[in-house]
Amino acid sequence: MRAKDCILVVDDSPESLRFLVDTLAAEDMTVLIARSGEATLELLDEVQPDLILMDAIMPGISGIETTLAIKRNPATAHIPVIFMTGLTDPDHVVAALSTGGVDYVRKPIVIEELLARMKVHLANARTTYRSRLALGLAGRSLVAIRQDGGVVWCTPQAEAVFVAVDPTWTPDRGALPEALAGPALTLTVLDPSQPPASLRVNVSGMEVDLALVEADRPDETLLRVTEVREDGKIAELQKHNGLTRREAEVLLWVSYGKTNKTVSEILGISPRTVNKHLEQVFRKLGVETRAAATAIAVRYLTD
Repeated sequence: MRAKDCILVVDDSPESLRFLVDTLAAEDMTVLIARSGEATLELLDEVQPDLILMDAIMPGISGIETTLAIKRNPATAHIPVIFMTGLTDPDHVVAALSTGGVDYVRKPIVIEELLARMKVHLANARTTYRSRLALGLAGRSLVAIRQDGGVVWCTPQAEAVFVAVDPTWTPDRGALPEALAGPALTLTVLDPSQPPASLRVNVSGMEVDLALVEADRPDETLLRVTEVREDGKIAELQKHNGLTRREAEVLLWVSYGKTNKTVSEILGISPRTVNKHLEQVFRKLGVETRAAATAIAVRYLTD
């Protein structure tokens, strides 16, 4: 039996709150309430609802400002927000949705329409959550960032790297550790459809590799974040298929998405020699492409 959907209703009008609480409770939903933006943010420190119904216009912190704060925090950014507004100005609707809200309904609310929209966004949110959870369970160290460098979400593996870089870092900071922020923003302007781009950052006595990953949202950049321990990884690759140390080194850097020219510069050998080593790697692994060799390398290193 699936747990009840938990809905947070944010509205400064007691009449609207009473109507929505009674209606949603009748639909077998758990309902939380907040009467201001400030109260909303305090409540979200304690509990995470499945969806938020947000009054766009409120005294103090408006619904739009509150939603901006929610979306800046990686711990709450995934929660879908549906705006409720009595305004008919299209610019107001655009402003509301630009904060990261998923939808809006006009006041007075037509309850059948609201419930239908809620059903769609709850289903979408569950699908997105399962996908991101799967990434985490599969050992993928990923972070999604906005164009301003703010963190949208990240997997537990990426969080562990961030804490290693900066022990004071917490997910609710809404930003990357300072040492990684600049390099990450550099990658956001690159084209993910081109050969994989990555940067190596030396910080706090460790090396962190940031690699651009193709994302399906135009307003997000997806990065793979890995702490590099070459010697251990090279030794691990050597255990399989009789690779020499140099062949394992080449395979490791190829698995990071580096071109033959870049690998040659890193290892101090010619691109021609890199290619010869790759030919041996392909033969020993029984593959014909870089992508297939990379997939095998990743499997060896994550098993």
